[in-house]
Amino acid sequence: MAEFAAEVSAQSGRSVVYRNLPVAEYARVLVGAGLPEPYANILADSDAGIARGELFTGSADLKQLIGRPTTPLTDVVTTALKTV
Repeated sequence: MAEFAAEVSAQSGRSVVYRNLPVAEYARVLVGAGLPEPYANILADSDAGIARGELFTGSADLKQLIGRPTTPLTDVVTTALKTV
């Protein structure tokens, strides 16, 4: 997520900061935003797993699943900022 925040900052000209919260604190923030506590805990735990690289694969699995090349982060951010 730090890489994502840096890319958004670079393209938008605005400072976007990513703050990596501990799982319990992130869950509390989500509950404070209105999510039910069990769901907030699942999301916070999932996010921690992603941060540990549990979804990373060096294979072409995603490309094969979606039937096209993956989109580079810079292109995703460019497209998203055009819609704002």
